[in-house]
Amino acid sequence: MSTRRPGKREAVRQTKGRIILVLGGASSGKSEAALRLAGLGAPRAFIATGQGLDQEMALRIARHQATRSADWETVEEPLDVEAWLSKHGTQYRTILFDCVTLWLSNLIGTGVTEEALLARAGTLLEHMRGSGARVVLVSNELGLGLVPIEPSARAFRDLSGRVNQRIAAEVDEAYLVVSGIPLRLR
Repeated sequence: MSTRRPGKREAVRQTKGRIILVLGGASSGKSEAALRLAGLGAPRAFIATGQGLDQEMALRIARHQATRSADWETVEEPLDVEAWLSKHGTQYRTILFDCVTLWLSNLIGTGVTEEALLARAGTLLEHMRGSGARVVLVSNELGLGLVPIEPSARAFRDLSGRVNQRIAAEVDEAYLVVSGIPLRLR
């Protein structure tokens, strides 16, 4: 039986990941705050869930990409973030997931039920913990605005709030970003 000592890479895999949640409204500065909270630990992966399906969204994505340094490996994964984390998560010291809200929207567009989404949020957290990485999640706090007129928009706002609560219950740190200022909640 071998008594080989684990190398640095293996040691990272054996530790639990640290999870940080960054919440905020639209254009609140949450993505910039998340980049700062992610730190400098390399190798680093940026999981992007946004899809440039129209010109405005494509420009938004390009602006976000311009704020990141070149040492971030960008992973465009709009749907199956859990599988990507399971397969690749242990290869990184830092992972930034931007954003939970777009991920939910993408999944709802494929017909995933609310029950399944809440279960997937739990699986997502398990894989983040298992990665051994510092993981920063970005999500929109949709409940601070006006009550939407459309029932489907109200349902999405409520689901997003429930998913955010599910995630926040298990993270190590949580921040709310208001006007570019991160306020530590936990």
